[in-house]
Amino acid sequence: MELKRVVVTGLGAITPVGNGVPEFWENLVNGVSGAGPITHFDASLFKTQFACEVKDFDINQYLDRKEARKMDLYTHYAIAVAKEAVEDSGLDVEKEDLNRIGVIFGAGIGGIHTFEEEVSNYYTHLEMGPKFNPFFIPKMISDIAAGQISIMYGFHGPNYATCSACATSTNAIADAFNLIRLGKVNVIVSGGSEAAIFPAGVGGFNAMHALSTRNDDPTRASRPFSASRDGFIMGEGGGCLILEELEHAKARGAKIYAEVAGVGMSADAHHLTASHPEGSVPNL
Repeated sequence: MELKRVVVTGLGAITPVGNGVPEFWENLVNGVSGAGPITHFDASLFKTQFACEVKDFDINQYLDRKEARKMDLYTHYAIAVAKEAVEDSGLDVEKEDLNRIGVIFGAGIGGIHTFEEEVSNYYTHLEMGPKFNPFFIPKMISDIAAGQISIMYGFHGPNYATCSACATSTNAIADAFNLIRLGKVNVIVSGGSEAAIFPAGVGGFNAMHALSTRNDDPTRASRPFSASRDGFIMGEGGGCLILEELEHAKARGAKIYAEVAGVGMSADAHHLTASHPEGSVPNL
């Protein structure tokens, strides 16, 4: 079987340093930091009081208000970046075989804010008996972003989420690459989103001693290769790539950003959170 070549034809980004690819890229290359005091909730009693939050994001620019209320923030980010990427790719959904377009979109945690709100509401009104929002589970689960994207466009190809902590979105792209390479589909909307800068997210990572506590210097707190490092900085947002089979992209006259030449996956099987101190050279 002849393996297909895979290219990138669309980009989408909602990040702490810019909403949309142009703003994100400009601020990225100019060294703009996205770190600052947490505004999503009152973090004054937390060890870590800063994070890299998305700024000035309005889901109503992308979705009807009624529909937006049925989704967690992490899905809002996913919808926004998918829309930007699909538009950027120039895909004409009306002319495509929608059975050959899929969505593989990851989330390491998913709707943690929804989970917090629903559990808090349950215990606040415990004496009245159990009462939950009917959208509690659909808003919370980590594969709902992929589902919402497919519903939005009518894509009938493979549809699922990856969940592998910090490697989640890369694994989504790897899976998308492999499916296209094998000729299973023509196009896959791939990437990931996260929105965990809320009490349970920050508090949970604080309990692991994983976050920096340089509250007086947020923009210089991320220093992974420094002897004085004291943890990472939480971020949020979403990123999306449109991966496409090369000949399919050329046939429709798509612009091509890059070719994905290959992917690899491995685990060091060492520790829950720490990387192996000697690395994993044989797997590279």
